[in-house]
Amino acid sequence: MTAQTLLLNATYEPIDVVHWQRAMVLWAQNKVEIVATHDQEAHSVSFTFKLPSVVRLLRYVRTKRRQAVQFTRANIYTRDDYTCQYCRKQFPTDELTFDHVVPVARGGQRSWENITTCCVTCNRRKGSRTPEEAGMALLRHPSRPHYSPIFRVTMGIRRTPETWRDYLYWNAALDETPENV
Repeated sequence: MTAQTLLLNATYEPIDVVHWQRAMVLWAQNKVEIVATHDQEAHSVSFTFKLPSVVRLLRYVRTKRRQAVQFTRANIYTRDDYTCQYCRKQFPTDELTFDHVVPVARGGQRSWENITTCCVTCNRRKGSRTPEEAGMALLRHPSRPHYSPIFRVTMGIRRTPETWRDYLYWNAALDETPENV
């Protein structure tokens, strides 16, 4: 069982993703309440329980609001919405790579401002040239992302559990098209 648990602050703000066993320890210490569970169950000798999916701290914990987003491959893909910045198509992670806008051979740095998400085909086409030299336009010029809970919480998670959606996407635009129209 590798179920993950979304940890919420007392204010229902997502602050971390922890292993379900850590969530159960916090629950046993009366530090959290279980808000939602997974369908998976764990069994002991004398009882069975559903694995926690979302837990909320009973006391508010101060978090750093301006924590920098770590410079990782996953966060580069997240910043660029898993979209090749040259052909503008979305790809699964295993079909993406990153590209140095200014090639390393020409003094390009390994930084937020010089690395962008790229599909393998476009990366080969661009080669060790600049986008202008290769006749390729960037969808967006790369930049350092601002802090966002979405970067911290979704990093490394392929499919977000349905039970997390009310807590992770509270700032997303709602679909204005009514159902059954």
